[in-house]
Amino acid sequence: MAFHATQRLHLGAEAEVWKGTWFGNEAVRKQRRPRAWRHPNLDHRLGVRRMVSEARLLVKIRRCGLSVPAVWDLDYEGGQLIIEYLPGRPLIEVLNDEHTTSEDVEQILHRVGASVRHLHREAVTHGDLSTNNILIDGDQVHLIDFGLASIEYDVERFGIDLHVLDEILGASHPQWEGAIDHVIEGYLNAETILGEAPLLQGGKVPSATEVHTRLEDVRTRVRYHG
Repeated sequence: MAFHATQRLHLGAEAEVWKGTWFGNEAVRKQRRPRAWRHPNLDHRLGVRRMVSEARLLVKIRRCGLSVPAVWDLDYEGGQLIIEYLPGRPLIEVLNDEHTTSEDVEQILHRVGASVRHLHREAVTHGDLSTNNILIDGDQVHLIDFGLASIEYDVERFGIDLHVLDEILGASHPQWEGAIDHVIEGYLNAETILGEAPLLQGGKVPSATEVHTRLEDVRTRVRYHG
């Protein structure tokens, strides 16, 4: 792989993520990290399976018009995935910026909600909708880090996907009270514009209203058991 690393972006338990260049283009390399407690052969198979799944989902989502990184290369043996580097600021930075106004937040989160609904309409849950994995680039929203993404048709999984973002907005950005409401507005409005979710090969995706209802159910359960 002709990747030249310039900056480490993240060091996690599963992967090390670097920014750099790939044949002259800005790129990101995800390097799988071995798990010492697993048998090496099993660890390699599981790691490759997860990386291939992420690459396939990125290709699928990008074909549907969502702004996610393009997949440029995949090295099975080396456990490396090379993807496009997308510009923009992480949502966490935008929300914590003292120059960000309440009007900015409302508009940005509305667009975030629309992007998440577009994702869900393809029967894909992100799995880690944190404010670090959403990039804001002017009026455009990019979604990144699909390492935990999966194909789903169960409304519970979509509700949980939104609940992750709900929890993070409440815990990490309490200064923006009711932030999740703006996300939900964008989520529901996207369905109004696009119409009923299409019937896909694996079945029918839950409607935006059904997912919103399940989110409220999940929130109630969490409060009760908490």
